[in-house]
Amino acid sequence: MSSRSFGDRLSEAMFHHGRLAVGIDPHPNLLAQWGLSEDPAGLRRFALGVVEALGGRVAAFKPQVAFFERFGSAGIAVLEETIDACAQAQSLCIVDAKRGDIGSTMRGYAEAFLAEGSPLAGDAVTLSPYLGVAALMPALELAAQTGRGVFVLALTSNREGMVIQHARSSPGTCVAASVVSELATFNRNVPHEHFGPAGVVIGATVGDAVRDLGIDLQALEGVILAPGVGAQGAGPAELDAVFASVRYAVLASSSRAILSAGPDPEGLRRAYDAAVQGFIEK
Repeated sequence: MSSRSFGDRLSEAMFHHGRLAVGIDPHPNLLAQWGLSEDPAGLRRFALGVVEALGGRVAAFKPQVAFFERFGSAGIAVLEETIDACAQAQSLCIVDAKRGDIGSTMRGYAEAFLAEGSPLAGDAVTLSPYLGVAALMPALELAAQTGRGVFVLALTSNREGMVIQHARSSPGTCVAASVVSELATFNRNVPHEHFGPAGVVIGATVGDAVRDLGIDLQALEGVILAPGVGAQGAGPAELDAVFASVRYAVLASSSRAILSAGPDPEGLRRAYDAAVQGFIEK
């Protein structure tokens, strides 16, 4: 893939294209809005249409794997084609799979989404740490080896996640802060100029939680993927409030607010251009 850290390549893409990733979320409602059939053919036209319209213009694409998997092997084939289309357009691809397991199973997931030659390997993958951050080491190590990256769920916006993510250990450290701290240790041991290969996912609508829970994002030296922008209500002001002094490291993610402007390519471009204005690197 590259001898450069994924984080460094993403930093460069954010500088040139703005700090905004575009989700590729072929939700049934969006397929219908685009006038497409809810089947692999409609899925393919949707996903490739987004890449064709915005490829080379965005910091990263983020295809949501669940919307492809629901069509079985035909959907996975479209996902593989979409990942390849992102590469051909010279746009980074964050495969939003949220995988997480232990031992040989985790190694299998790592090889599927991060190994050279795998058709499911984009530039990065999202992971779930709730079997332990150390259990993700096969993916972390393979990402560093191949010049790819990972984004590990740390502090999400859904209320159900608070029970686990806000919970504190006996010394008083919350789970989300522990996840960030362990990834910061990993990044410090991987050569990089701007950001290491391990990033985190923190919702753009978590309010004061980062501060209140004592999460040290400056120590991470990684990119913060922040979903919740656009249709979910967050904008530049919310990102400034949530992330404060690490705003430079935040890659906001927007899906519906941009995708609803399709299928017209010019409509998608206008929607992206309007959305990205508040996130351009200053």
